[in-house]
Amino acid sequence: MTIIGAAGYSGQETLDRVLAHPELELVALGSDTLAGQPASALDPRLARNGASRAPAFVTNEQALASEAELVFLCLDHTRAASFEPPAEGVVVDLTGAHRLRDSVLYAEWYGFEHPRPDGLASWCYALPELWPPTGRLIANPGCYATAALLALGPLAGVVDHGSVVVDAKSGVSGAGRSPKPGSHAGFVLENLSAYKVGSHQHEPEIAQALGFPVCFVPHLLPIRRGLVATCYVRGIAAGAVRELLEAAYADSPAVSVLPAGVTPELGRVQGTDAAELAVFADRATDHAIVISAIDNLGKGAAGQAVQNANLALGLPQTAGLRLAGVLV
Repeated sequence: MTIIGAAGYSGQETLDRVLAHPELELVALGSDTLAGQPASALDPRLARNGASRAPAFVTNEQALASEAELVFLCLDHTRAASFEPPAEGVVVDLTGAHRLRDSVLYAEWYGFEHPRPDGLASWCYALPELWPPTGRLIANPGCYATAALLALGPLAGVVDHGSVVVDAKSGVSGAGRSPKPGSHAGFVLENLSAYKVGSHQHEPEIAQALGFPVCFVPHLLPIRRGLVATCYVRGIAAGAVRELLEAAYADSPAVSVLPAGVTPELGRVQGTDAAELAVFADRATDHAIVISAIDNLGKGAAGQAVQNANLALGLPQTAGLRLAGVLV
């Protein structure tokens, strides 16, 4: 297998899981910025851990030419949108370039005209616990969408249009490795801010999966990684919500519905590919409250990508995943 765009956060996290995977062999590591350098140029720990399994970087074009049976696509959205899939093999796209079925939405929500609109129908949107991959071209869900859909997906058939509000908060790594004004330490530290209010690109992704839009507001947390989505659902009792969630995830190795009264915590999911869900009833209103916690780089990106690849290749879905944190 190969990773295209391995120098970004999602690429590095994918590499970490691939190196721990018992069934995958890394044949090429693509990065236009690090081409020609050893893997340890990305992280010095690779010089002592897994060096024999991590080849030197080549350009993304050279990595694609390796004709690997599995490709993880970790480029920016616009470059990934221009990607021409190989004739064979599994491709998992960790970007947003193939998540939306309607190409018109890309100009409105992502800010670019999709260069390959006719190819979007070839990609399946796959969140393993709810919608496993159905083809070899897999669009990996976004981090906010993953957290919200784990909480709301099992309720889609019983929740009314306009009855859901999602208040979500993510660590700064969700903004990617490239520096931006809103991700500088001077802005992030000792601060909490909403951003892209009413215009975040994961909003149509959530609506597409659920079949109806939600009111979604993302916030930036002054931490490196982790994501919490608090979902307010009107018109359904909390007890009914719990029953639906417990039935949906009864056999899931990655998603846990916590016991009554227990709240999800970032500290338990950070650095893992697991998710925690909890259900509460608001005493003053008819709202059920579903709280979802994931690691935005784990279950929200690389961990889920590897999980999808495992399913597409017929491997155990937990191979290479981190599903338990450290008790502290």
